[in-house]
Amino acid sequence: MSAASRAPQRSIRTPQRTNRTNRAHGRSRSHSRGRSHGRAVLLTGGAVVAALLLSACGSGGKSGGSGNTGFVTGSDGIATVEKGSRVAAPDLSGKTIDGKQLDVADYQGKIVVLNVWGSWCGPCRLEAKNFVKVSEDLKDQGVQFVGINTRDTSTSPAIAFEKAHGVTYPSLYDPTGKLMLRFKKGTLNPQTIPSTLVLDRDGKVASRSLSALSEASLRKMLKPILAEK
Repeated sequence: MSAASRAPQRSIRTPQRTNRTNRAHGRSRSHSRGRSHGRAVLLTGGAVVAALLLSACGSGGKSGGSGNTGFVTGSDGIATVEKGSRVAAPDLSGKTIDGKQLDVADYQGKIVVLNVWGSWCGPCRLEAKNFVKVSEDLKDQGVQFVGINTRDTSTSPAIAFEKAHGVTYPSLYDPTGKLMLRFKKGTLNPQTIPSTLVLDRDGKVASRSLSALSEASLRKMLKPILAEK
């Protein structure tokens, strides 16, 4: 066979090799896209879990009042909002740790102290006695304390915690932190455990602390809200 007759055979085989190469590259790109998609799903899922679980037993921090947040954080770590700039608290309702139904909105007309806590949290144990003392002292002045228990996998340790520390006010059971996620970003929302928020008599968020509170700090946080008419 002459060289001229062999040439077309070579020209036919060349595209076959090219096609196989293209298919291999296509599979590689598809596999790469699949891996990228998988990583994206994992990252998204991780972000959701992190948001649900919150920051565990945080030591607190300062959030500035820059931009349009409407609040200012003092040197004591307590953030406050002027009365005219406050936003309403979200729906905070559900079962308490002892199985009763509770809706924080039913306390409108009172000042409500919301304390986010967990039985496993050291700073929560340290501040518990302060909350018990102040709640007893101010209950006749229209101040209602409500706990939000989170990240306890059952109510048993939460009930034991309240019994050990003499807590008599109710606590919503929120193991996954879903109630926390109802607070809008850019507002005074709970970000650590423990966190404490004070709602004014209109059910709006007036102040917040992102660390465990002494009795003096808790009273200081409540004083200006008590003085409002």
